[in-house]
Amino acid sequence: MFGSKIKLDKDLMDKIKKYSEIAGYSSPREFIVHALEKEISQIEESDNDEEVKKRLQGLGYIS
Repeated sequence: MFGSKIKLDKDLMDKIKKYSEIAGYSSPREFIVHALEKEISQIEESDNDEEVKKRLQGLGYIS
């Protein structure tokens, strides 16, 4: 699916399939790529590293 294999749990993948279709994406892959690009863009717009760190902590990506 991607450059390297990424495994998602079945429930999440089912939701991605459902909502990508509802939102009009041509495929679940297109939906995932768009969501990741959007999230990365928001992080890149942050003013400094500390702000990025706080945002990632808030999202649960880092402790």
